[in-house]
Amino acid sequence: MIAGAALTPSSVRKDEGVRIRIDLAYDGSGFHGWAAQPGLRTVQGELSAAAATALRMPSVELVCAGRTDAGVHARGQVVHLDVEPDALARSAGRAPDPPLEALVRRLNGILPADVRVRRAVEAAPGFDARFSALWRRYAYRVADTPAAVDPLVRGHVLAWPRPVDVEAMNEAAVLLLGQHDFASFCKQREGATTIRVLQELSWRRLPSGVAEATVRADAFCHSMVRSLVGCLLAVGEGRRPVAWAGEILAAERRDASVPVVHAHGLTLEEVAYPPDAELGARVELTRARRERA
Repeated sequence: MIAGAALTPSSVRKDEGVRIRIDLAYDGSGFHGWAAQPGLRTVQGELSAAAATALRMPSVELVCAGRTDAGVHARGQVVHLDVEPDALARSAGRAPDPPLEALVRRLNGILPADVRVRRAVEAAPGFDARFSALWRRYAYRVADTPAAVDPLVRGHVLAWPRPVDVEAMNEAAVLLLGQHDFASFCKQREGATTIRVLQELSWRRLPSGVAEATVRADAFCHSMVRSLVGCLLAVGEGRRPVAWAGEILAAERRDASVPVVHAHGLTLEEVAYPPDAELGARVELTRARRERA
């Protein structure tokens, strides 16, 4: 566990709240995604309930960097919440640790074992877990040979029945990089743009033999990563030519021939933010609707 940081004296003022950044990891196997849904177990639901208990508040509002789908895992999820300073003091009680270190310990004592708070720190002014983010990085892992299939990690690695050509998938991936309308790879939501900047999409072989995709973008629309991976796997196993990936992108509409691979092979690994002085400007830029370059 990464230790939490203490609040600075200037941040603990009775007339102002404190924004807390939480770095979070979870195994998504037992969750219906991040977002709270009535009657369903979600990461947001578990964390908000635990935070309300730890802080002795009736409810807690959480904002995350990326709303992961059902079954998707995270090592590098980032969340923020706003609390009154006296709530932190109350939660710490007589514990000798600084308030935020005590909060991390209390949260992990309340949360189930498939969700862990890695650290909690006071956020810099202007920080927003969602809108301040520069990019999100996901990994998708595929075991495409019998030797690479490990039953101990079956909940995190997709077992694929045919071998894939990593070089061919990397050739196809180049066609998808940059700013585009990714409507062909997204489940459209009314009023939401599908224009994204895909900054990195590459494959490599791990020593275990697993094929691992790294996918990094300013943001992702619903099912985008899993559709991109499905498209490239079709190329990698030889069912489609390299050029097919570019043709699908250019069509700007969903195509049933593009498979959406299973969620369990996908993990949110990291979210990056600008220097503290640039957080506010980044929020304004992100909130503006994306337009074609």
